[in-house]
Amino acid sequence: MTILFDGIAAGMLLFLISVGLSVTLGLMNFVNLAHGAFAMLGGYACVVLLNGYGVPFLATLPAAIIVPALAGIVLERTLYRRLYAASDLDQVLFSIGLVFMSVAAAHYFFGAQQQPLHLPAFLSGQIHLPGVDIGVYRLFLIVAGLVVALLLQWSVIRTSFGARLRAAVDNQRVARGMGIDVNRVFSLTFALGSALAGLGGALGVEMLGLDPEFPVKYMVYFLIVVSVGGSGNILGSLYAAILLGVADVAGKYYVPQIGAFIIYAVMVATLIFRPHGLFGRSHK
Repeated sequence: MTILFDGIAAGMLLFLISVGLSVTLGLMNFVNLAHGAFAMLGGYACVVLLNGYGVPFLATLPAAIIVPALAGIVLERTLYRRLYAASDLDQVLFSIGLVFMSVAAAHYFFGAQQQPLHLPAFLSGQIHLPGVDIGVYRLFLIVAGLVVALLLQWSVIRTSFGARLRAAVDNQRVARGMGIDVNRVFSLTFALGSALAGLGGALGVEMLGLDPEFPVKYMVYFLIVVSVGGSGNILGSLYAAILLGVADVAGKYYVPQIGAFIIYAVMVATLIFRPHGLFGRSHK
């Protein structure tokens, strides 16, 4: 039960960090491999305020959301927008270049060392129940992940903004003809994806660590979650992240010799039988 709980918590953390990529890749059809750079920016915003200025941990989370969102808006309007109609290869090469630039910038400003993070007392420790030890912070991650998933799914499916976004993605020309400001919709959507990445990065510092190589080390994990869940499917990403988190933790506990092999095996097996992901739809 403890392994299952830790696996769900790890999956929720994967979801929190990668769901922003599901927004930009799945809903905007943009291959943004620099997603981890926005997560790293949120993590650094958190630790700088926490360690440098003594801001309480929970109070740093709004900054971890706002700073990457603002960076996302600036980059979307100056750089990303020029590549919406470009090929997937152009988008990949461009975003990979941003990754290496962000790594170099983080090295310059923060050094190569891991950033320490000291959680407040009420988020530390464990709750001991019969048959399971529940880490308080891991329980917090699970609750945060569920709240984000429900709010995001509601905003995409039930709100007028979500309808405008889906229309803009399906057919920009028709959407513009109906009076939808496509550029504004895409800017806000990209800012949302960047903000979610920043939140996940800040929440992940305690479990994943934070150093300038963060965007490179975890890039594949973000892509695995989105590909297994189905591109653009929020709840699909949630279920995929939980499945991968449980498989990863259980594999490392029972067969530590093969390390992270389990998570890749689950991905390969899933995509063999469901090439478009668990909840993805083929685009014909």
